[in-house]
Amino acid sequence: MSTRIVVVGGGTAGARLAQRLPVTLLGEEPHAPYNRVLLADVLAGRYAPEVIALPAPLEPVRRGVRAVRIDRAARTVECEDGTEVGYDRLVLATGSNPVLPPLRGLRGAQLPAGVHPFRTLDDCLELRGVVRPGVRAVVIGGGLLGVSAARALAALGAEVVLTQQGERLMERQLDASASELLRAHVESLGVEVHTECRVSGLRQRDGAVTAVELADGFVLDAQVVVLACGVRPRTGLAREAGLDVRTGVVVDDELRTSDPYIHAIGDCAEHAGRVYGLAGPALEQADALADVLGSKTAVPADADGAADADFPAGADGGGSLPAGPVAPRPAYTGTRALTRLTLGGPEALDLAAFGEATPLPGDDVVQLTDATRRAYRKVVVRGDRLVGGVLLGDLAAVGTLARAWEGDEALPDAPLLHLLTHDGGS
Repeated sequence: MSTRIVVVGGGTAGARLAQRLPVTLLGEEPHAPYNRVLLADVLAGRYAPEVIALPAPLEPVRRGVRAVRIDRAARTVECEDGTEVGYDRLVLATGSNPVLPPLRGLRGAQLPAGVHPFRTLDDCLELRGVVRPGVRAVVIGGGLLGVSAARALAALGAEVVLTQQGERLMERQLDASASELLRAHVESLGVEVHTECRVSGLRQRDGAVTAVELADGFVLDAQVVVLACGVRPRTGLAREAGLDVRTGVVVDDELRTSDPYIHAIGDCAEHAGRVYGLAGPALEQADALADVLGSKTAVPADADGAADADFPAGADGGGSLPAGPVAPRPAYTGTRALTRLTLGGPEALDLAAFGEATPLPGDDVVQLTDATRRAYRKVVVRGDRLVGGVLLGDLAAVGTLARAWEGDEALPDAPLLHLLTHDGGS
């Protein structure tokens, strides 16, 4: 008999698992699963919404279904529409929520008119509906999401101001030199950039935003405000079910939570103390879990670690996995995530960053800058290992560099400068 696998969440991780295994996928959004990485391109008008749809899963997705409660004893998921779905294995792929900053004039879940998060396809479509040439738009947050949103709004003809509380744009991924090049490119698109700039409040009139107040007293007129202040793992369902939750839902190397019949993957999962919040790790986790759940020797363990050879039959006669010798099971050991971004404009700018771009004492650094071509390349080497790098403008070497970093293998005995040649030193 088949094992009933239920997945809560139709984002990158949940959709990937549903492409690998026959599952019941509960998607809260009314849309078919889509590639969230390409939302800025939809906002800019480069892609139609249907273009970013992900490959179809093996079984149809139940769209517009919000899971509200897990009954671990009965092994059922209760949905907002009153239905219940039984499971033998449950996978939480609930993703993350946008962070709403603590600003004056921004309280509760009801946002003033003109204020938009930028996380879902609906957010993107709502923004497209209100942005016109000449509209004054302020983007709060200068990370990867904020830079992408600012570029897209500028492409629509908006007058865009990008505010960043930190010292530089994309400070989590880029060093100071790379960030300055990025800033120059963003400004060349017509975006006004303010760093070391803390937003303190919003001004409204008749329930609609009119301006953004800065901590230094300066005021930015705004008809549209985009909140790009990061994301937070969506863990409410897991927490209410009594699962172990820290920053995210805690999972082991089999992506298993503190309940042996429940797994978690993607933005909501915390593995080895880390929450990734990126598409690459979400895909790797989904693939690893597909191998675990698809293996006939993958059996759940009780809370005390003892193997349980069979699943109990569910109310609809759901079956069990056959007992037998337990072979080594597939494991997820973490992901080395590389960030890539292409910013459009008269001259597009490609960017890639991975690992530790800021060296420690004793590290070797190789850095090449070509101001005329707006190209910047830098790698950090610790001993005989590549530990990080940043490339802007010319990404010819990124494939070889990324493989060397992801494999964590000793570098070839060659001058470090070869790492930054077009062939990556191969």
